[in-house]
Amino acid sequence: MGQTPRKLQPSLSERHFFGAELRRLREQANLSQARLGSMIQFSADLVRRVETADRFPSREFVEACDKALAAGGALMRLLPLLERERENGRKATVSGPSTDDTGIIGLLSAPSLGRIEKADMIKRVPFQPGVLDRAALDWLNADCGPSLSASGRSSSTKGVSEDDLVSAEAALAMFRQLDHTHGAGRVHAQVQRYVEGELNRLLANAPASELIGRRLYTLAAGFFELCGYQAVDTGAHGLAQRRYLRALRLTQAANDRLYGSYLLAVNIGHLALHCDHPGPALRMALTAVRGSEAQATPAVWAALHAVVARAYARLGREADCVAHLNIAEGRLGRSRADDEPDWIRYFTSAYLADEIAHCFHDLGRPQQAQHHVGDALAALSPSHVRRLAIDTALLASSLATAGRIDEACATARKAVDQAAMTASQRCLQRIVDVQVDLEPYRCEPEVREFGEYVRHRLPLAAV
Repeated sequence: MGQTPRKLQPSLSERHFFGAELRRLREQANLSQARLGSMIQFSADLVRRVETADRFPSREFVEACDKALAAGGALMRLLPLLERERENGRKATVSGPSTDDTGIIGLLSAPSLGRIEKADMIKRVPFQPGVLDRAALDWLNADCGPSLSASGRSSSTKGVSEDDLVSAEAALAMFRQLDHTHGAGRVHAQVQRYVEGELNRLLANAPASELIGRRLYTLAAGFFELCGYQAVDTGAHGLAQRRYLRALRLTQAANDRLYGSYLLAVNIGHLALHCDHPGPALRMALTAVRGSEAQATPAVWAALHAVVARAYARLGREADCVAHLNIAEGRLGRSRADDEPDWIRYFTSAYLADEIAHCFHDLGRPQQAQHHVGDALAALSPSHVRRLAIDTALLASSLATAGRIDEACATARKAVDQAAMTASQRCLQRIVDVQVDLEPYRCEPEVREFGEYVRHRLPLAAV
């Protein structure tokens, strides 16, 4: 009998993340380690040792794997992080652990700085919808961002270079993938420590050029967007609001109007909806539409109008909701990935289907919701476990609303299994929502059995 593959822990380090991605792509291609080794002219044992993070891969190995697995450069983009971790390891061997080491291993072993003790306090920081209108008005009326020259910056001898940005951009991509797969509960502390260490170091130094400076501020906005999204995922809504607003200010510094409109509508607007404030959500999304009309690409335009539709659906204004969904669908149909910013390329027809499904669910139209959430689920990557859990739970809720109890309970079990693979407060809330939707049928044996399944499999979501 073959040995069971070692369970991988991609959040431990860059090397572990690379190994997990290599295994995922290899298994997706239905290749054994020996077969992949033969294709790239390296040994099967080396493939195994790279996958389990026992060996750093060489550039040649990474290039060969990226090509053989048709990864489209995804593996090669991780190479700067691997090389940085390897170099930090060499320095540690010579001089002992460095206080400047910002690799993920160093982050994981760093002191917690009281985060565990502060966790409950942070979650109690309230979401404050009253401050959003002022922030939106300031963004709408803002002039171009400030000069990004070296004046007023740290006198460090090492400025921010292209290589620094490439490394940090790869780190952001890696953290986003970890977040999609595992949920924020297992990743947010590492991201926060990266921001406090490496990102703050970059922001404190002078960029090599104004162009690099603007890229740096946009990159920093991306990190704070991720931090905000993770705060939502852990139930810290007030903290999420602060991080999103910080990201919005950074886009103003970079004079990145388009990204700012996205943050205002998609991040801040969605947060307001999540906190049950559809009025402020609508104002944020409409302000974003107004403030970016001249620059918006088709995918960005679609994403903005989808949030407008979500807010109208929550307010019960079906005609307005459908009108903006039609705009979103029409604009997205004109989108070409190569012409879109990197940060919006995820917004495909599958993601729009997810938004449409939520709209119809809020409008009390379960059949339409089922149709669109089915489209979203069919196109989702298996690695996006949190989104799979949320959308599967939405499908279960729509089935329950339609009175299809057997199907609802069977689908909800799948959502529980997926949610159990993450550390996500949003996933837990979705499982709670399904149980509430099934409450009118609580005497049915299938519903009672589902409740027992939740208590056994995911006790934090039991009601």
